[in-house]
Parts: sequence; C-alpha cells; structure tokens
Amino acid sequence: MKRNFYWCFLIFFLNIGDISGLNQPQTVNVPKADKYEPTWDSLDTRPIPPWFDEVKIGIFLHWGVFSVPSFGGEWFWANWQDDDPDGEYVKFMEKNYPPGFTYQGFAKDFTAEFFDPDEWAELFKNAGAKYVVLTSKHHEGYTLWPSKYSFGWNVHDVGPNRDLLGDLAQAVRAKNLTFGLYHSLYEWYNPIYLADKNNSFTTQEFVDNKMLPEMYEVINNYQPSVLWSDGDWEANDTYFRSTEFLAWLYNDSPVKDVVLVNDRWGIDIPCKHGDFYSCKDRYNPGVLQPHKWENAMTLDKSSWGFRRNASLSDYLTIEELLETLAQTISCGGNILINVGPTKEGTIVPIFQERLLQLGSWLSINGEAIYKSKPWTVQNDTLTSDVWYTSDGDKNVYGIVLHWPDKSVLQLGSTVSLFSETSPTVSLLGNTGNLTWNVDSDQGIVSIELPNKSTVANQWAWVVKITSS
Repeated sequence: MKRNFYWCFLIFFLNIGDISGLNQPQTVNVPKADKYEPTWDSLDTRPIPPWFDEVKIGIFLHWGVFSVPSFGGEWFWANWQDDDPDGEYVKFMEKNYPPGFTYQGFAKDFTAEFFDPDEWAELFKNAGAKYVVLTSKHHEGYTLWPSKYSFGWNVHDVGPNRDLLGDLAQAVRAKNLTFGLYHSLYEWYNPIYLADKNNSFTTQEFVDNKMLPEMYEVINNYQPSVLWSDGDWEANDTYFRSTEFLAWLYNDSPVKDVVLVNDRWGIDIPCKHGDFYSCKDRYNPGVLQPHKWENAMTLDKSSWGFRRNASLSDYLTIEELLETLAQTISCGGNILINVGPTKEGTIVPIFQERLLQLGSWLSINGEAIYKSKPWTVQNDTLTSDVWYTSDGDKNVYGIVLHWPDKSVLQLGSTVSLFSETSPTVSLLGNTGNLTWNVDSDQGIVSIELPNKSTVANQWAWVVKITSS
C-alpha cells in the first residue's frame, strides 16, 4: 500500500511539469533602492517589522496526521520507520494495528470534528498571546489547507474535508491576533524529494514542482505575517532556492511589509540569517542576544505534537513556564509556546489550564512584558532568580521567581540605580509604594515586600522601579 501511494505521488508530479512560476503575484514596480536581491547580504539588510518585538508572546500549534497515533510525538512516522524490530514504535503498531498498516491509513481518522476555531482563538487571546503560528505542513507532507500541490495528501482529499488553516486564520484575526504559518521545506518520504536526495541534491525537482509552488500558494492565499520555516538540515539553502523565495517574499508578496521569517533555510543558516533567529528547538541562551530571536518551546517537555501517553510530570508547571518567559523576554527574545491539539480538534485541559494561568499572570504583570526592552542587566548579580526588563525610559521591572525569605528582596544589580535616582518602588497588582534602602558599601538594595497573603498573583511577582 505504501509503495502504491508513493507511485501515485510520483506520477502526479511528473505529469504536471515545471510549475515553479505559477501562483505568483504580478511583479510590482518597486524603486531599485527598495529591492532586495536574492543574496543573504541583501536580505539581511531588511529592517525587522516592529510589531514582532512588541508582541513578545505567541502560540505554536503542531497539528497533523501524527495527531492520530498521538504516540511519541510529531516524528511518529520517521521514528516508526527507523525503529528497531523490538522498539517501542514497532511494538505499538503491532499491538494496535493490523499487519501491513501504513502511515497513510491514519489520515482518515484525522477528523477534527470538535475543532472550533473561535474557541481556540478565544483561548489564545485569554492566554495573553499576540500571535499564533500553525503547522501548515509538517515533515509528513500533509497540508492543513486544500493545496493543489499536495495531491491526495491534504485536508480536502483525506481527513476532515475542511480548510483547517483558513478557518483558524479567520478566527485568530477576528480576535485581533496576528496569524502565522509553520512550513516544512522537506518531506520525509516524498519520492521526488528522495530522488533529489539520492542525487546529492544536484537536482531540484522537488523544490521546483512541489515545495516552491506550495509556498507561493500558501502565502498568496492566506497572507501570514510570520513564515516559520523548518526541515532545512539535509540540504543547503541553494537547493531550497531560499534566497530567491525570500527576495520575492520581501519585494512582491502580499505580506512584504509585515512578514517575518526565522532562520531555518538550509544547512549552516540557523542563527546566521533571517529576520529573527530560532537557532534550535527550545533555544533559551540566558544572555542578551545581538539579533532578535525567538524561543520556540513546548508545554510538553518531550513533544511538540499531542501525546496520549504523556504523564502529568511531562508538562511544564506554571512556575516553570513563567521562569522560561522571564528569561526569554529579559534577554530580548519572543516566546512561542507550543501546544499539540488532538486529532478531534480539541486542546486538552492541561494545556488550557497552563495558558489561562499565563493569561491571568499577564493581566497583572503584562506591562513588564509587552513592548518591553532589555535593561542594562538581565539577571540580578545577587539574587539569581530575578530577571529584568525595562520600558526603555524611566521604569525597570524585576521579575521575582521565588518569594524571598522574610519578604525582603535583596538585589545587587540595581545599587547604582537606587543611589543615583532615588526611585519609587511598587509591586504590580498591589497599591502603594514599597520601602527600600541601599547599602552601597555592601552592594545591596533591600526592598520590603508586602505580606505574601495580600499580593495579587500566586507566582512570579514583578517589582516596578521608577526613576524620579
């Protein structure tokens, strides 16, 4: 069955010819000085659209056919194919599915019958997120929109018979959130890609006849403000024709003025080129970065896709999530928080709880996060679980991850700030100013916090320091 599926793919693509130029918009006459050339030197000069640095918090969604087995994660197909005969994936399939069952057989059960995009969008808004990034296509090749370049392997031809991507885009935008897409450059078992791979990527049949037409299609039809690329590690950016595509995206696409891309466009490109750097999964350097970056991370510590076999200890606690948030924002990054929906189209309660807890925290402490700027110091030199942000003007915020002994917060990095400006200090969510004193000889600022039972939130408290 698998072999027949692949041959159907191959026959279809060999018969459609070279369609790499289709579905592109008409070229817009832009002055030469405003044109970006298809080189990294030129593309890297593009200013980052300012909205991205202001919003800080996004939601990542890994959803696809892998949500049907929902075992092990979104790499189920590849892990199953590469598993040892006595491995956990092989045993799972032998125990639960008939002999000869193929991965394609899962697609009919990707039903999404409970998918309510308005409900999802409301959840993300209440979580305090400002943008949403959906996997339009993961490495399995299945598209969450009815792509005409993914014959027989998309939401229209098999599965929910519904434009999941389009429905979510509309709902997200209706909540005044920004919509973005994840897209995998490669596909594990597409025969055209494998043929290029077997040719050491000296041919580009997959890129010309599948990948690029699909990317032009999804950009033109859905106009995302983020294009989050992945699946780049087997071939160079020249094989993927990455700079050519990005030049079109920046110059002539319908989202040329607002769109941002990450850095996964070929071997040796991550952390070097792109509007923002994602570098590697769960990238969280802990120090200020010279280039805008994003921490794409997961509430499930081990997986991006939904796992039925996850245990409670596999999920981040709200304290762990807020610690990651504080570290990320303090060091100039955005945080992209991933949840994995189920095949039925639900977001399970543990994910909902974490997101709503985050939203509750942000409703009190959001001024320390949204539109914030890195301060001169990120992590306090005396109390290491305090992370700083600022508004770039008069206010500095200290995010305190653990309540201090005797309710006295001691800081080392703010001594000169207190000595020189005699600031007022408050705790976000509480009224009134806090008492403080500075010991310049010892290099310690001591701030008296209120009784913990009177504070507005349960986790990660924010001290606001306002220069006079």
